Amino acid sequence: MSPGLNTPPKSFYWTAGAALLWNLVGVYNYIAQMTMTEEVLAALPDAQRAFFESQPSWVTGAFALAVNAGALGCLLLLFRKAGALPVFVFSLACVLLQSGYDYFVADALRVFGTAQLALPITIIVIGAYLVKYSKDAAGKHWIG
Repeated sequence: MSPGLNTPPKSFYWTAGAALLWNLVGVYNYIAQMTMTEEVLAALPDAQRAFFESQPSWVTGAFALAVNAGALGCLLLLFRKAGALPVFVFSLACVLLQSGYDYFVADALRVFGTAQLALPITIIVIGAYLVKYSKDAAGKHWIG
C-alpha cells in the first residue's frame, strides 16, 4: 500500500470480491468455449455451430483479453492498486469489440435469439461499473 491511502469501507472488499467471482466465471466460460469438443459442437444447432466455427481469431482474442483483464483488475482492486482502473478500461474495450462483432457483424441475435441479449448487456454494464468504481476509489484514495 502506498502512504496516504484512506481505509476503504468493508463494502469495497465485498464489491471487489464479488466482481472477481463474476470475472472468474467469465474466465471459465472462455475456457469452456475454447475446449468445446467436436461432439459438443456437432450437438449444437447448425446456426450456433457455424457462429462459433466462423468466429475470427481477433474476436476470440478479445474475449480472452476481456475476461483475463477483468479478473486482473479485480485482483488489483483487492490489493488497492491504482493499476485497476486502466486494466478495467482495457477489459471493457475488449468486451465492446467482441460484443460489437457478435451482434452487429455476426448477427448473434438471429443465431441465439433476443433472450440471450441480457447477458452481453449485463457484462457491459458491470464492466462500465467497474471502471467507474475504480475511478471513484482512486479519487477517494482507497487505491493508489
